[in-house]
Amino acid sequence: MIKRFLFAVLLPILAYTQTPSGGNVDNGKKLYLKYGCYECHGYAGQGGAGARLAPKVLPAAALIAYVRHPAGAMPPYTSKVASDADLTDIRAFLASLPAAPSLKDVPLLNQ
Repeated sequence: MIKRFLFAVLLPILAYTQTPSGGNVDNGKKLYLKYGCYECHGYAGQGGAGARLAPKVLPAAALIAYVRHPAGAMPPYTSKVASDADLTDIRAFLASLPAAPSLKDVPLLNQ
């Protein structure tokens, strides 16, 4: 309980105090599939059983911190499973995904 509370308080602080680093988009896409992230978060990070991850992506430091010590049903990914560089590449992939079109821009929905 305290751990979740502290994490909920610290995560936003990390998100605003750390700047995201680059990352390799192509490698990030491969790793996103390899680690099975799509199974809960969808192929485009749109969410499903897991949270929506894209197009608004957490800064790299915040994403890494959360993946290492997640809340809820997500299993933790230690540095033995996914390195910080791997997670930075996954973040780069997620950040490269375009936002979904606005509802007004979908012709079928405007008939």
